[in-house]
Amino acid sequence: MEDIDCVNRSQYRLKVMKSLDGEVKIPSEIANDTEIFQNHISNTLRQLKEHKLIECINPEVKRGRLY
Repeated sequence: MEDIDCVNRSQYRLKVMKSLDGEVKIPSEIANDTEIFQNHISNTLRQLKEHKLIECINPEVKRGRLY
């Protein structure tokens, strides 16, 4: 329940979760889908990972990480 509140309290987190919706995407694709600047996408992805709501499939890669 706490994780759901975390998502609902932020429009960015909500938009990112809707953009992913079972798909695998890189941050730039999420930014294009949501019309949010990429630096905000990176912060939002970090927050969602901390709450274990999303997972980075290839964390060892610096560019082109898949979520």
